[in-house]
Amino acid sequence: MHPPRMSAPSCIVPPTEQLVIRPYLVPLLLTFHGMESENPYAHIKEFEDVCNTFQEGGASIDLMRLKLFPFTLKDKAKIWLNSLRPRSIRTWTDLQAEFLKKFFPTHRTNGLKRQISNFSAKENEKFYECWERYMEAINACPHHGFDTWLLVSYFYDGCLPQ
Repeated sequence: MHPPRMSAPSCIVPPTEQLVIRPYLVPLLLTFHGMESENPYAHIKEFEDVCNTFQEGGASIDLMRLKLFPFTLKDKAKIWLNSLRPRSIRTWTDLQAEFLKKFFPTHRTNGLKRQISNFSAKENEKFYECWERYMEAINACPHHGFDTWLLVSYFYDGCLPQ
């Protein structure tokens, strides 16, 4: 005799609104595996862009995001989601916060902030290439917390000859 199949309750508490997920939506969603090389901020942005494109009828966009986001997670990321305390996620904001806390940890933030604040131009690098590389660093860490004047100062100092 086999033990009964039991599944843990979901960590997501769905709102009382109803939402029918159209089958054609799921294959359009990009996936996130939880690898160090993946950018969780970019994943959320691209996911939200898809959701905004296909918002269904009168359902709230947050409900759509809550329902669809688990379909974007694979491997380590899916294991993480399934390990969250049952019924602990009530809003899209809650889910984003937990996701970013896990997949964009403090050490990653600190490393990117150092990369921004210690920026320097490479030898023989064209100005526009230097600027694009600096903007990539800033965009990789949208929660860097630096004021605009400080970002400009870091860039200017980094462009000065050594």
